[in-house]
Amino acid sequence: MSVKQLSAKELQKKLQEDVKPFLLDVRESFEFDLAHIEGSQLIPLGEIPDRMNEINSSKGCVVICHHGIRSHQVAAYLDYHGFTNIYNLSGGIDAWSVNCDSTVSRY
Repeated sequence: MSVKQLSAKELQKKLQEDVKPFLLDVRESFEFDLAHIEGSQLIPLGEIPDRMNEINSSKGCVVICHHGIRSHQVAAYLDYHGFTNIYNLSGGIDAWSVNCDSTVSRY
């Protein structure tokens, strides 16, 4: 199955709904410290296999990284392992900063 893509603007709309998706940030902690979406859960890419029990996709799960490459890999990995409602944030945190929230630093 192909990974579903979600634009920054689409994510912004989802975050305004009553039922919010789980935001999974797969960058490294130093990147997360520089910029992140409020409410995101940090699980670095290399820790995903050991921490999959922390991922809740029942309300939708949006995977986030810097530009959308690592998050796409993780979304595909989760999909392969039976997770449903998985989305990749197209353009990553950088697209979020440019299109939705300029207070989130670009790096």
